Amino acid sequence: MKVALLTTDSRELLKDYAKAVPEFGAAPEALLEGFAHLPDVEVHIVSCARARMNSPSRLAPNIVFHSLYVRKIGWMRTAYQGCIRAVRKKLREIQPDIVHGQGTELDCALNAAFSGFPNVVTIHGNMGELARVFRAPIGSFGWLAARLETFALKRTRGVFCNSAHTERLVTPRARRVWRVPNALREPFFAPLPPPPGNARCTLVNVGSEVGPRKRQLELLDVVRELRQQGLDFQFQFVGEVRPSSPYGAAFLDKLKPLEKAGFACCTGRKLTGELIGILDAAHGMVHFPPEESFGLVAVEAAARDLRFFGARVGGIPDVMAGVPGVELFGVDDWRGLTSSIAAWIRSGFPRAGGARPTIRARYHPRVIARRHLEIYREVLRRP
Repeated sequence: MKVALLTTDSRELLKDYAKAVPEFGAAPEALLEGFAHLPDVEVHIVSCARARMNSPSRLAPNIVFHSLYVRKIGWMRTAYQGCIRAVRKKLREIQPDIVHGQGTELDCALNAAFSGFPNVVTIHGNMGELARVFRAPIGSFGWLAARLETFALKRTRGVFCNSAHTERLVTPRARRVWRVPNALREPFFAPLPPPPGNARCTLVNVGSEVGPRKRQLELLDVVRELRQQGLDFQFQFVGEVRPSSPYGAAFLDKLKPLEKAGFACCTGRKLTGELIGILDAAHGMVHFPPEESFGLVAVEAAARDLRFFGARVGGIPDVMAGVPGVELFGVDDWRGLTSSIAAWIRSGFPRAGGARPTIRARYHPRVIARRHLEIYREVLRRP
């Protein structure tokens, strides 16, 4: 089977056009790891970019990469018309059996819906729900993305939903839905090192960037309250901070006294190996967003035996169902979150245990890649 996977190259998101090797989001990257073990599948990755880049033509024996240059006028300001046309042209050369658009945040879902080939779409971030939760102003990027999401979902043959929460949001707008969780990257299944021997409790919060979607600024109030209770710990934030944004500037300002006192720090964005090292040196993870389609960082924490404290929102309850060492709270229950973390620290901050077999059975890349193939064949059997 020949599959065209339409996804975003992280070099475009980060404007890192000099980098020679493409990078993708955690979920598409894990899926590709699974496809690499299935020799009967030929995968063509197609990504649009605002600059011409030097890239390898092949990422694995059965995975080919295509980077398409699209001028600035061809992006959001024209509803991604330039991207749609460039992808259609490339797909006519590839002649795939099926096209799979990865995400509705940018151009990928629209590219799939207008590809001219049998196509499906995966939801990674629920743009419609995010626009509602954050009250995106009319005409803003979030407002437009939400409308383009609905437009694309109505025109594809079916939608991969990564949680029950996403499925509920998508079903009224799609012809067909399948619940398929995101895959977890293979390095997270590596053997665990000995538990951290440091006597000081370490908590970690992970996000691609510091912003309202992950509420790191609000979590600093939790750090401050725990400190005032006389508890000894360190809280590490992993993610890019943009000092030019009001939220990023406020976060850095509030972080300074806590960092100086040794109770909190921000490490910036980390590569996969570096992130796993941080998780293995920690005891627990706190993840408290106001909306979450899946909650991949929760799965990453469970795979590395961390105690998990999270918000009972979106896909997190679904993803973490039956996983030991998990405590969930109402989306604005900051007092309950703080009290539970404080009690855990006083009890000796034990790590979780026993979650790895469950995580492997549910989220290993080979498991998820095989499920994708089953759905592709189902789609192609239908007229």
